[in-house]
This record gives sequence, C-alpha cells and structure tokens, in this order.
Amino acid sequence: MKLYKNVLVFSAFVMVFSGCASQLIEVKQGSERVSVADANQVASCESKGKATVSVLTKVGFISRSVDAVEDNLVQLARNSALDIGGDTIVKDEMPEFGKRTFAIYKCKP
Repeated sequence: MKLYKNVLVFSAFVMVFSGCASQLIEVKQGSERVSVADANQVASCESKGKATVSVLTKVGFISRSVDAVEDNLVQLARNSALDIGGDTIVKDEMPEFGKRTFAIYKCKP
C-alpha cells in the first residue's frame, strides 16, 4: 500500500511540474499576429534581425516532449519579434534541443 501511495504521489508531481514548464512562457499581447514563415516566403520583407531563444527541455529528470519545447520556442520568438518591430519569424538553426535561432522580418505594411 505504501508503494502504491508513493507511486501515486510521484505521478501527480510529474504531471503538475511538466505542465508548469509550458505555463511559464509569457504570451505577449499581439504575439498571435506574428506569422511563422519559410525562408522562401520573406524575400520581399525587411529583415529586423535574429533572436536566439531557449527553454527547459527537462523538468527534474523528466524530459519534455519535442512538440512542447518547439511550441515554447516559437512563442518566445514571437514575443521577441514584437519587441523589435517584426511581424514574421523564420525558423533558423537549432544548435541543440531546446535552443533555436529565428530570423525576424517586417512583412506587413
């Protein structure tokens, strides 16, 4: 019975804290209007620079899913685009899991 209780408590702990990592990423007002594009779609856009963002890939010893990490990276890049007047981001290099560089562009008038 004690083992069952420990497993139950541990499982609840893991579920709560792995969900928290995604919840900690700020969603800036207006970031939902920042587009994600491919490099061939921004030829006529003004380059605003690059942003390198990173997020946690593990919570404790539990690895986060690839999709959750990628979603967080994109949100941080959208936030960065707003900060420098961009409206479009393009995924660039990913030197390691949990870290990615994005090119930021101003495409809309």
